[in-house]
Amino acid sequence: MSVPSPAPALPVPFEIFLVATPGLEAALCGEARAAGFGYAAVVAGGVVLSGGWPEVWRANLELRGATRVLARIGAFRAMHLAQLDKRARKVAWGAVLRRDVPVTVEASCKRSRIYHAGAAAQRVATAIREELGAPVADDAPVRVMARIEDDLVTVSLDTTGESLHKRGFKQALNRAPMRETMAALFLRQCGYEGGEPVLDPMCGSGTFVIEAAEIAAGLKPGRERAFAFEQLAGFDAQAWRALKGGGGGRQTDLRFFGSDRDAGAIRMSRENAERAGVGELTRFEVAPVELLTAPEGPPGLVIVNPPYGARIGNKAPLMALYRSLGAVLRAKFAGWRVGLIATDRQLAAATGLPWLPPDPPVLHGGLRVTLHRTGPLPKG
Repeated sequence: MSVPSPAPALPVPFEIFLVATPGLEAALCGEARAAGFGYAAVVAGGVVLSGGWPEVWRANLELRGATRVLARIGAFRAMHLAQLDKRARKVAWGAVLRRDVPVTVEASCKRSRIYHAGAAAQRVATAIREELGAPVADDAPVRVMARIEDDLVTVSLDTTGESLHKRGFKQALNRAPMRETMAALFLRQCGYEGGEPVLDPMCGSGTFVIEAAEIAAGLKPGRERAFAFEQLAGFDAQAWRALKGGGGGRQTDLRFFGSDRDAGAIRMSRENAERAGVGELTRFEVAPVELLTAPEGPPGLVIVNPPYGARIGNKAPLMALYRSLGAVLRAKFAGWRVGLIATDRQLAAATGLPWLPPDPPVLHGGLRVTLHRTGPLPKG
């Protein structure tokens, strides 16, 4: 597919930055490489790629673990606000922004002689308004980001808009929900690639189960939502429709299972799965952990995000829950692998499961959580 560059004045390839959940940068890099992005490297806060606008579109459409996608459109040094003002006016704004689409500008300053982020954002916004003629508004659909670090100004466009975890399907949420982007990368870290069943015995609003079913069915996560890049100069709607290709999809005979003792959570999960188009691939039922049984068929992956003592309730009453979960899995899930997210090693240890060395902690809702994994469980 030939896609004309909408920005002749912007060198191609340019740098593309994938924002990652802290602690999941390496997992996101692995996903990007597996998705065919030729160059991908872990940096502070995310992953850098090299490409053009088609790669920007595809990253937004296909990557399940990225939080957002930034296009780096310029960089220059500025020692003071007057210099920032002058050099910001030389950025090829007309190559990427439209005069009729409002923009908003954000700035951050770190170890730089320009230290007032608000004043820096105002200078960049003025340059855009006066050089291009585009309106500036706080609630604009296009966001320009200026990062000033060690006197180097890096100008980026947020090509995503709303965070990529907002797939457009989950309307019902339970307490302490896990974002889809995190769930996708935790599944990846557990070795899940779409070729085995997945079960979540404390499924909440169904995030793990629905993500696993979408992966198995080859559904692109961004298939139904809008993106900020659709408001940029030179956006080719026809080429974008061709790239989307109906959102993907393939046949699978696998089924994906969720259970929860809360009937309201099961109702939410079913509704969310139907909206995502995987209702026929998923099975949700009201059941406590003590009554959990392995579904018929080949073994697969059990992945669970139980309550954390630091967030919901106290740790002491949870020990019995974790012990019960571990006992059921050891007794009834021979051959299955287990992934468990926890804030506390003692809770994970209470399961009695044979954990592999843990992955680095991940920031989730202000807490540091750790993914604990097993290999295939032995026969009890």
